[in-house]
Amino acid sequence: MLLEIIHDTHYSYDPNVEIAQHFAHLKPASMRTQQVLMSEIQVSPKPAWFEENLDNYGNICTFFSLQNRHSELAITAKSLIQTNSEVNLGPKPYDTPPWELVREYFRYHSKTQWDAASEFLFTSPFVSLRPEFAQFARVNFTNDKPILEAAIDLMRCIYSEFHYASKSTDIGTPALEALNNREGVCQDFAHILIASLRSIGLPAKYISGYILTNPPPGQARLIGGDASHAWASVYIPSINDNGDLSTGLWCDLDPTNNRWGYDTPGEDYVHLAQGRDYADVSPIRGVIHGGADHVMDVAVTVMPV
Repeated sequence: MLLEIIHDTHYSYDPNVEIAQHFAHLKPASMRTQQVLMSEIQVSPKPAWFEENLDNYGNICTFFSLQNRHSELAITAKSLIQTNSEVNLGPKPYDTPPWELVREYFRYHSKTQWDAASEFLFTSPFVSLRPEFAQFARVNFTNDKPILEAAIDLMRCIYSEFHYASKSTDIGTPALEALNNREGVCQDFAHILIASLRSIGLPAKYISGYILTNPPPGQARLIGGDASHAWASVYIPSINDNGDLSTGLWCDLDPTNNRWGYDTPGEDYVHLAQGRDYADVSPIRGVIHGGADHVMDVAVTVMPV
C-alpha cells in the first residue's frame, strides 16, 4: 500500500518568541515492513540551524533553532511510504514460549545472556511498575500460557473493557489513573499495556505512527482530519534446538483497534518512532524564550495514493 502522510503543526505566540530550539520525531525510517520513498520537513520561519541524526532507538531526529523574533511557527512533515504486509512472518501465538520462561530469561543472574530488549523492562518517565498493573495483567497471563497468546488476550481486554474518549486525558495523565477510570486515548492504552507487561517482567516498548482511517460510505476523506497514533510492542524470544531462549522478534499490539502483527499490525499502519514511552518519541518538543501564551494546532492527513 502506498500512503502519503502530511503532519502539520502550527504555533501562535503572544508575546513574540525571541529565540527557540526544537527537537522533532516527524520523519519515518525504512524498515522491514515499510520503505520511505520521500520524506521532508519544512519549517517557517526558516531556521538558523537545521540538522538530522539517529537516536539510540534508530529514530530519525530533527533539530532546528530559530534566532529571530517570531509570532508564529509552522512545521510541515510530508512523507510517501510504501507499506508491506507480506513480511508479517513469525510463530503462531500458541507456538511462542510460556510467559514465565520469558520472564526468567530476562531475570538478572550471574552469567546471564544479554539481550538488547532488556532496556525495555524498567520504569520510564510515563510508565511505572506497580502491583496494580501486574494484577491487571495476571488475569490473562495464567500459568504456562504462551506469551504472545496471553499478550493478545490482554490487548483485547483493554479493547473491550476500556472506553476511548477523545480529550478525556492529556499527556500528564498517569497511566494508573487511566487504568482505574477505564478510559483514555491511544497513548493511554499503549502505556497501560506496556506498564502491565513490564510489571510482570516482560519487555515492552512504545510505538508512535499513523494509521489509515476510512471515511463513512459516500463521504470524502477529510484533509487534516486524522491524528497520529500510538500502540505497544512486546518482545517474543525464539526457542533454539536445545529448548533454550535466544534473540527473537517484536510483535506490535494495538489495544485501540484490536490489531496485532510482527513488526506492524497491518499494511495500513506507518511506524514513525519507537522508545520506552511517549517521552522518547514526542513529535515536537523544545525550549523557547518568550511566547508566554501560545496556541498549538495539529492536523494530520493519511491518504492512499
